[in-house]
Amino acid sequence: METTRRNLLTGTAAAAALATIGHFSASSPSRAAAPAVGKQGPGFYRYKVGDYELTQIVDGSFTVQSLDGFVTNASKAAVNSALEAAYLPRDQLTIIFNPMVVNTGSKLVLIDTGYGAVGPKTAGQLQANMAAAGLDPKTIDIVVISHLHPDHINGLIGADGGLAFPNAELKMPAPEVAYWMDDGNMSRAPAGRLADYFKNVRRVMRLVSRKVTKYEWNTEIAPGVTAIATVGHTPGHTSFIISSGSGRLHAYE
Repeated sequence: METTRRNLLTGTAAAAALATIGHFSASSPSRAAAPAVGKQGPGFYRYKVGDYELTQIVDGSFTVQSLDGFVTNASKAAVNSALEAAYLPRDQLTIIFNPMVVNTGSKLVLIDTGYGAVGPKTAGQLQANMAAAGLDPKTIDIVVISHLHPDHINGLIGADGGLAFPNAELKMPAPEVAYWMDDGNMSRAPAGRLADYFKNVRRVMRLVSRKVTKYEWNTEIAPGVTAIATVGHTPGHTSFIISSGSGRLHAYE
């Protein structure tokens, strides 16, 4: 069976539940040797891929109140047409943030971390919803980052300013780290959103860099989790194929 995270459920309510989103070391300590939890609740959604239990966790959302200048590779009219085709309001866009926890039976793998304590007030709910789902941040074995935008990396830092997932190995795509940590790239970034993103990456990396393992594409970076290149959103943007038995999920934004 092959599916994608996007077509797993249909409709706006389902999209709200599911929309996003180094090498594996067999000797690294594991804290996930536990049975699947199974229960559902507000703020998270569980489903199976083969023998793996996946938990999609709501970090919150952010509504862009004006599309002017937000989408740079399409006209406002084209964006509005796409919104209407999806039965969504014109002239605004609500972005939903949903990190994923993959329980392989031997490892707990978190893919992306949401906004954390630094971001819109309507986001930063990952920690609370992990607790509701019965998941302790201290038991996460591996945190995998798809790219280094704020809604994916800010949650690496807890509200107390320390590591939000203190026992986890942290994995980031090598091309993505190379781009954002290049001083020349940062110096050429125009003022505004892109320059702010560079500053934010440096802020987060000051705390977490000692924990980071850089991974390459087309490699298994955790049990059953393979990184694939989906360059475009960012220079090192990465998606994932999650495989267990006959189950297969393409996890991407």
